[in-house]
Amino acid sequence: MGAHFDDGELAVVRAAVDRLVPGAADAGVADYVDTLLGAFSFDPPRLFAGGPYSGRHGGEPGFQRWIPPNRVQEKAWRTRLAGWHDEYRDGLAALGDDFTAVDGTEQDERLAHAPAFKALLYRHACEGMYGDPVYGGNRDFAGWDAIGYVGDIQPRGYTDDEVTGRARVDVPRRRDGSA
Repeated sequence: MGAHFDDGELAVVRAAVDRLVPGAADAGVADYVDTLLGAFSFDPPRLFAGGPYSGRHGGEPGFQRWIPPNRVQEKAWRTRLAGWHDEYRDGLAALGDDFTAVDGTEQDERLAHAPAFKALLYRHACEGMYGDPVYGGNRDFAGWDAIGYVGDIQPRGYTDDEVTGRARVDVPRRRDGSA
């Protein structure tokens, strides 16, 4: 049982996102969607990762600290999520409980018959595949590796060569001498 989906629903989401973005199931994209839709089942809600650094390349791992939304953000997110809950409920019903048991061609046909849900699921699949892993997807950096993205590299700083090797840039001056 996930934050939002039951085990059967989670299996359907896993299979559906994998049809839309190959490799998404193994990259934990369904877990990303589940965490997103169940964001308010956590305290604080899993909406805004902290920062400024992930800790993957030095610095404090601030992304593990979740920032509570303010009153306006909370209302906006609760409203948005309520709409997505309805869209997922209806979309999963349209795909059918047996979605995981049918072949890929049949899965594609069912997704095609629910175009609005397919578009929402694709958007969330891309977020989960290529977003920061702290949100539940992009497991083992699978999405970033697939596109050759090294991820966040702060706070690596600059090497001496990067600092001293820069060409001097002359800034045009005004007649009064100011820049």
